[in-house]
Amino acid sequence: MFNPEVETMPREEIQKFQLKKLKEVLKYLKSSRSRLKEKYKDIEPEDIKSLDDLRHLPFVTKEDLRECYPFDHIAVDPSDCARMHMSSGTTGVPVINAMTKNDVKTWGEMMARCLVCAGLTSKDRLQIMPSFGLFNGGFGFHYGAETLGCFIVPAGAGRSLMQLKFIKDLEVTAIGAIASYPARLIEVAKEIGFDFKKTKLRVAILGAETWSEEYRKRIEEVMGVKTFDIIGMTETGGVGMGIDCEARNGIHVWEDHYIVEIVNPETGEPVPPGEEGELVITTLQKEGLPLIRYRTRDITRIISFDRCDCGRTHIRIDRIKGRTDDMLKVKGVNFYPSQIEQILMSYKGLSPYYQLVIETVKGKDDMTIIVEKIGETLTEKDLEKLEMELYDFLGFHSKLQVVPEGTIQRVPGKAVRVIDKRKK
Repeated sequence: MFNPEVETMPREEIQKFQLKKLKEVLKYLKSSRSRLKEKYKDIEPEDIKSLDDLRHLPFVTKEDLRECYPFDHIAVDPSDCARMHMSSGTTGVPVINAMTKNDVKTWGEMMARCLVCAGLTSKDRLQIMPSFGLFNGGFGFHYGAETLGCFIVPAGAGRSLMQLKFIKDLEVTAIGAIASYPARLIEVAKEIGFDFKKTKLRVAILGAETWSEEYRKRIEEVMGVKTFDIIGMTETGGVGMGIDCEARNGIHVWEDHYIVEIVNPETGEPVPPGEEGELVITTLQKEGLPLIRYRTRDITRIISFDRCDCGRTHIRIDRIKGRTDDMLKVKGVNFYPSQIEQILMSYKGLSPYYQLVIETVKGKDDMTIIVEKIGETLTEKDLEKLEMELYDFLGFHSKLQVVPEGTIQRVPGKAVRVIDKRKK
């Protein structure tokens, strides 16, 4: 562990620490320049007697942050901040997180914890594949690796041939990437006869997108690595909020930095442990953008507060299933693209590249699932079985279109999984 004393803190101590910090965050916000303080004008730190009282505080949403563009939600003067990162939404109005020097330092420490959780040490060579720019991913991995003392290969996004060359020539042992990118690396490796298993690569830390267990198995089998699911977002301080461990029994969220709640997305009411809902995050040590009850729109559930087999005591939540705005409704059926991926990736003859095209035909919803074929292993019997599995899951017949490998456009950044042509 990177910080054993903190990562193995008993539950009672964690809760005591969180309550103390929650009061401090509220006091800090109320006396800050942040426009968000208006939410708490009738609430005082002394009003919070226990962590259960958190549920009585108002939520903060992404819309709240957008309305504060560019810096009205930042608690300190922007001139006192060291850097910024940005998250954009469908409206085109970005959300800026301005970070103090201390925010950057704690970010590096949290990311270092994540890297150690994935089995890395100062002797590892980490190739960073997310972009270095407004997106926080590249810098998050960099700060974490620098804090841990790893050898850093700051490759950035794209240039897959160069990425493969570096993995081999520089004897890279670990990569960090957005979740869909290994599919492209595998594709290019196949074209040039590159064998991952003849390299020293052993770990892939993937995030920024939802990805299924079947996709995970595919990546691990082909690349010969152990994969780890890392979470985080610009608003809550960047990548590194949590990660799964070798035990593969949930994602550890660092509770000395965050309070986790799961609420019903429609009512906002807390749901019991084990029940699926929307992830709500309260930050405990952020100076630039402290947030109380931020609605992330991510769907997950609490797995356990108990000590993990890895020895860590911090809360474990399930892997992110999707976002509330990612959920699709077709012919009255609600589902997430990741659930379709789980089915598709159970067939080795199918590529990780797929798209769900939804349109209105004669006044009714119609969905076509386009997926690429790999090699010649997929049989007619396989396709019949796949169509039946999809029908059993969805409850309606979708069109399955199997196309040659390379048909779906490869785009930089996150994969485009859904094309919804219906009129809004």
